Amino acid sequence: MEKDFIALMAQDRALIEAYLSKAFASESRCADLQEAMEYSLLAGGKRIRPILTLETCRLCGGSPEAALPFACAVEMVHTYSLVHDDLPAMDDDELRRGRPTNHVVYGEATAILAGDALLTAAFEQITRAELPAGRIVEAVRCLAKAAGSAGMVGGQALDMAGEGRALDRGELELLQSLKTGALISASAELGCIAAGGTQAQLEQVRAYAQALGQAFQVRDDMLDVTSSESELGKTIGSDQVNEKSTFVSALGLDGCAELVERLTRQGIDALSGFSDNAFHSWLAGMLAQRNR
Repeated sequence: MEKDFIALMAQDRALIEAYLSKAFASESRCADLQEAMEYSLLAGGKRIRPILTLETCRLCGGSPEAALPFACAVEMVHTYSLVHDDLPAMDDDELRRGRPTNHVVYGEATAILAGDALLTAAFEQITRAELPAGRIVEAVRCLAKAAGSAGMVGGQALDMAGEGRALDRGELELLQSLKTGALISASAELGCIAAGGTQAQLEQVRAYAQALGQAFQVRDDMLDVTSSESELGKTIGSDQVNEKSTFVSALGLDGCAELVERLTRQGIDALSGFSDNAFHSWLAGMLAQRNR
């Protein structure tokens, strides 16, 4: 069964990579802007968010191919957030996905513009989906909310404001539910929207993805302490250097491991209303044990 799921992820990833590789191919080149956008967008990565969109569309009875523009829009937003997170004014990181960060290669100004362009391009991609207009409008609303001040950007603002002081667990959970969890939740919700899922399905998918998103972040905090740059492909230990509160600093490694296990089970249980949730259950377990 695991081999089947790994093969399914590889199939989804191939669809995503092919779509992304052509996203800006027909555009007129504006200095090195498009090159900088593609440098980060096509740098690989796990593609968990767009895969989650495609497979949630399948889970809710839709065609994954129909959800491809939604899935790639999510990945563009995610990539923009990484480009901006790495900037000197934010986390000041020099390594991402095993190679120099965007601003190191292209300079800060171009990196900012590349991020801006990826964000706006995401919403253009959503409008290209061959789906009913109502679903497209709902998808725009969903992604905009997850990416903006009530979601990812709001979480980043809390993250920056929290540097140099200890956050309590409630503050930390709010921060990460916005910074990381909102976009992961939107990834799954967009798949349900693309499929024309019911409100009940949407609520179950959201509950699953929110638990998955928190578990993902807790595991990420653990890896920032226990892993290496060669394994992760990015700078490690930056949270400590930047004096940021993390789940590890709040709960310790053992407490984090217990929380990841509990959240993973909570997410899987949320999908009990679906007759075939095997892939999503496997994905949650795989992410909980990941080493990079």
